[in-house]
This record gives sequence, structure tokens and C-alpha cells, in this order.
Amino acid sequence: MIDWLRRVPVDPEIELGERVLPIEISRHPRARRLTLRLAADGSAVKLTVPRWASDREAIAFARSRAEWLTDQLARVPEAHPARAGKTLLYRGNEYVIAWRVDAPRKPALADGALVLGGPEASLSSRLQRWLEAQARDLLKADLEHYCARAGKAVPTLALSRAQRRWGSCSSRGTVRINWRLVQAPDVVRRSVVAHEVAHLVHFDHSPRFHALLAQIFDDDLPAAERWLKAHGRSLYATFG
Repeated sequence: MIDWLRRVPVDPEIELGERVLPIEISRHPRARRLTLRLAADGSAVKLTVPRWASDREAIAFARSRAEWLTDQLARVPEAHPARAGKTLLYRGNEYVIAWRVDAPRKPALADGALVLGGPEASLSSRLQRWLEAQARDLLKADLEHYCARAGKAVPTLALSRAQRRWGSCSSRGTVRINWRLVQAPDVVRRSVVAHEVAHLVHFDHSPRFHALLAQIFDDDLPAAERWLKAHGRSLYATFG
């Protein structure tokens, strides 16, 4: 055992095509099996490991799925940092980032552009804060709408920065929605909120849950789900 531990890399890596990515191992007390995923921005391979599994098993598990990981890596959208002259996705539409020295620091929509001034070096962080503020306002309205349709009191809303999950509902009733959904078409964002509101009534994915979701969501749910499956990763391209 001691000899093996000496041979386990301190910072394990995996070769995927022409790239080498770090393997990040995290142990979860309730995990029952090894689970593997690629970071949303393609920067690392993430492994969730139960207590009984060794690092050796975890690394071997990841490397045995190198072909699948390589395919997933090829699907990660190219990063598009928020810079003057580039475009930013907001509510399903692209807006040119129009930075001007004489413009107000706070971003504002005007004629198909997002206009803002202030220091150019902080442009990206200010745009992200603006998107998060817009997300909170839109998601609050969405939550109120679907709670009214479901006959539920409006719960606490929290913005999520999760790398994979779009929404979640805790047993205490707090609804968490990924702020990046403000970049998606309205129907997509609203579908995630409706999904979590349905969980306030049925904390599972039973037929009753799906029946309630179909009842309260007043739009094309399959289309929204298809969009998120096809384009969800693109929502991480600008802010990671």
C-alpha cells in the first residue's frame, strides 16, 4: 500500500487528444459509485469518489473513459471573453458590446448594443454583474408567475453559479436557478423555473410531477429542453 501511494501522482492528469487535463478528485460521503464529468469550460476532468474507492481506482476509471472524454471536450464551445466590439448573449439575442469613454459605467441596452463606459479593464466583471442583476429580476417574476399557477407560496430565490445544474429545489423550499440562463431565450429560462416550482409540490420525477409541470408551463417544454441540451454549454463561453 505504501509503495502504491508513492506511485500515485500528486497532481494526476489525463491525455485527451492533443490536450492534457488535470484530474480533480473529490470525495463525497453519500456517493455510492464513481462519477465522472468534464468541467463546463473543458479545463479539467472531475471525479466524485465514494469513501471506499482509492485514488488509483479513480484515476484508472477516468483513463478508461478517455475516448468519451475526448468527445465531450470537442463539444465544449470556444471561449469568447467579454470585450469591446465583441457580442454578448442576452435573452437569446446577441448584442454588440459598445464601450465608450464618455458612456455611463452601468451597461444599458440601446439600438442592438450594450453600451457602457468606465474602465475598460473591468468591463467583463461589470457586464457579468449586470447580467446577474437582470437574471434576478427576471427569475423573481418567473417564480411568482409559476407559483401562482401551482398554488404555492413564493419561496426564497437564490442565484446559482453551478457548473452543471440549471436549477435545484431544497427540502426547505429554496429555489436555486443558474444565473447564466439569462443569456438563453426566455422560454428556456422559464422552463427551468417551472420545473423547480413543480418540485415544490412533488419532490420527485413521478407522473404527478410531470403532469403538474405540463399544467403550469404555458409554452413549448420539449423545444425548451432541446435548446438547453443542444446549446446549454454555450452559456459558459463568456464568463466560464
